[in-house]
Amino acid sequence: MRSSAGTSRCDVDDEGRLEHDPGQVDHRGQHGHDHAAHGHGAAGHTHGVSADADRRYLSIAFVLIVGFMAFEIVVGILAHSLALLSDAAHMLTDAGALALSLVILRYVQRPGGEAMTYGRRRAEVLSGQANGAVLLVLGLLVIYESVSRLITPPDVAGLAVTIVAAAGVIVNLAAAWVMAKANRRSLNIEGSFQHIVTDLYAFIGTLVAGVVIMVTGFDRADAIASLVVAVLMLRSGFDLQRKSIRVLLESAPEGMPPAEVGMAMARCQQVKEVHDLHVWELAPGHPILTAHVLVARDADCHAIRREIERMLQERFKIAHTTLQVDHAQAQLLSVQRHGTWPSRTT
Repeated sequence: MRSSAGTSRCDVDDEGRLEHDPGQVDHRGQHGHDHAAHGHGAAGHTHGVSADADRRYLSIAFVLIVGFMAFEIVVGILAHSLALLSDAAHMLTDAGALALSLVILRYVQRPGGEAMTYGRRRAEVLSGQANGAVLLVLGLLVIYESVSRLITPPDVAGLAVTIVAAAGVIVNLAAAWVMAKANRRSLNIEGSFQHIVTDLYAFIGTLVAGVVIMVTGFDRADAIASLVVAVLMLRSGFDLQRKSIRVLLESAPEGMPPAEVGMAMARCQQVKEVHDLHVWELAPGHPILTAHVLVARDADCHAIRREIERMLQERFKIAHTTLQVDHAQAQLLSVQRHGTWPSRTT
């Protein structure tokens, strides 16, 4: 495993019992045979949604967001509403996130060339991390301004805020509905989607604040709504950062414990030992596995390798594997003179 946990070793003893020793690295010397294979399954390179469809969904959402953002800025300035202006600022980041996603989507489809042997897929992770960072920074800025407006609240035009917020809910619902059809396993797409969903929550909060201001005249409701928006921004930004960092540190995919994967491999027929097991992700939804497998001396290494690859594909959806399969060494007989112990040195 390429994570802080190190590597794992899964053994099968002579009676068929399974033994798992996490953290132990086992490098053997002579194995007699070396059967290494690199497998790519078709399922490992599909997303359920085509890149052209993703591009179309992103483009539709981009047009909706940019058009409404311009309208909201004008009304926010005229109505003296921080909630509307913070929503507009967030929509600007939405537009930027969508534009970045469109660029990355085209970039990752280009051939990686000789230097990029895994292609450009990891650029999606960098895009998601950038979107998460923007959400974190923007959330902190909105918190700062909201606190100052809680102390000295300006006069807010409640009717204008309510009308614009209601329109914003409709526009962001439409954008979120379109984006939900895209491949959200990609952090590139998920980053843009989180921007839009957070903005939808923001408009709902702003709508509530506008109604409160109209009914009660409580102008601080606008700043309170902005604080709620900021908290949602920070939560979404933190989640995107966490997912991106997991991939960049080559941690095991979430919900796929390497120990469980190794034990499943060790349970395959005639497998004696699995060690040097590494499971990581090129990008979310693209798991990769490498391992060294020892099998019985009279076993067919190639047949066992194919069986392990089939099991990994069906059970764990791992289609990109590199397995080195060798025959296990026979146990050697050790003979010592009775009553004689190794000498001790001081």
